[in-house]
Amino acid sequence: MSLTLENVSFRYPGAAQGLDDVSVQARQGELLAVMGRSGSGKSTVLRLVAGLLDGYHGRIAIGGEDVAGVPVWRRHVGMVFQQYALFPHLSVAENVAYGLRMRGVKTAERERAALDMLDRVGLADLAARRPMSLSGGQQQRVALARALAVSPRVLLLDEPLAALDAGIRQQLRDEIRTLQQASGATTLIVTHDRDEALSLADRVAVIDNGRLLQIDTPQRLYDAPACATVAGFTGLSTVLPARVTRLGMVDVGFAELHADTGAWRPGCAVSLLVRPEHIQCDPPVGTVNRLDGRPGAVRFFGASCRFDFLPDGAATPLLGESRTPATLAIALAPEHLRVLPPPVN
Repeated sequence: MSLTLENVSFRYPGAAQGLDDVSVQARQGELLAVMGRSGSGKSTVLRLVAGLLDGYHGRIAIGGEDVAGVPVWRRHVGMVFQQYALFPHLSVAENVAYGLRMRGVKTAERERAALDMLDRVGLADLAARRPMSLSGGQQQRVALARALAVSPRVLLLDEPLAALDAGIRQQLRDEIRTLQQASGATTLIVTHDRDEALSLADRVAVIDNGRLLQIDTPQRLYDAPACATVAGFTGLSTVLPARVTRLGMVDVGFAELHADTGAWRPGCAVSLLVRPEHIQCDPPVGTVNRLDGRPGAVRFFGASCRFDFLPDGAATPLLGESRTPATLAIALAPEHLRVLPPPVN
């Protein structure tokens, strides 16, 4: 089933927070991530789809059916909450079977379905245990199994890995993706974690201040962000205030650089995006966009280093990433520079 939001606006009573004319669509079987900072409106999207909030303007449809006024229990959605919301007085198997019980499924059938789902998430041997005796990662698997046991048309994941240690997140990201693809459920995940969004999703929608800034594949979002805000959500970068001087040239104050200026005309104020991995260290004299300067702080991350480099005449350093940090000069390859709109005041 597809999931569609058309021109959806919503305001919390007495507050400015909410959504402003948001339109997104998750296709059949697609995993769509909604990413944004705290208070951006991403969780509001999920709650509106689930039916936990009402009073919105616009249209929300599941499988083409408008769900306005349809109660939570009739929307055929499965939901994994940030804190999992498992019932402490029920066994693991009973937790997984709970949704089926509420739908009137007979005891023997729901027990079989619960055990089957637990087997798929690798927890069949813990079926009789209580949730509080499990680790955080195991509880997350139980919550996912419970959501999938009812064969939802749409699966909703609310910051599903936020409560877990960093060491287990990668493994569980992979497991969530595998289970989602096997179930075929159209899935909406909301998160503020860019690694989670970019590694899990088929497409990512970036929301800020209640507005949809961009929706695209993870690679397109990273390589061609629509603005500096999207660039910041999708990865580390340096954003420089700049001005287009002529076709293919921008002035960043301390240097004039070659870059693809696209439709920007001379005199336009813009922003110039520089990703750390695109900084060339100690290039030969004569390299295009070569900048002399001096090195700053170096942070070691095993396979690579992140470093600061202050070009001559610059007020703030550029962030680079390389196995061997720059010492005397850097170069910014024109094909990797992105000219973006200026910041909005």
